[in-house]
Amino acid sequence: MNRIKDFLRKRYGMDLLNKALLLFYFLFLFIYWLSKLKIFMYLGLFFIAFQLFRFFSSNHNARARENMIFLKYWNKTKRFFTGKKKRITDPHYKYFKCPNCKTEVRVPKNKGKIRITCPKCKNVFIRKT
Repeated sequence: MNRIKDFLRKRYGMDLLNKALLLFYFLFLFIYWLSKLKIFMYLGLFFIAFQLFRFFSSNHNARARENMIFLKYWNKTKRFFTGKKKRITDPHYKYFKCPNCKTEVRVPKNKGKIRITCPKCKNVFIRKT
């Protein structure tokens, strides 16, 4: 039992990319089950093999780099479909985009009409908070 613990302790384990690969495996397995086309079975096997390779890998730096690249594209895709911004909604501040350079500017809420100066291009615009 200790040998198994020692073996798994040095391995990379599960991250979001591994979970996505597992999800793709089940998706292609389900499509194969419906269509009986062997290409979907082979795609599913590719995804599960890659997921197991990453899970049992001892090269933590390479696996973390792969996960960061995946997360970069995953977060962009998730924001596109959900319509959510990068930032967490803050009840004390309101966010405006500068009409000139499109930089996001944070200002306090409930201050009425205020003059906002963009920190990047120094453009001044008026908005109601």
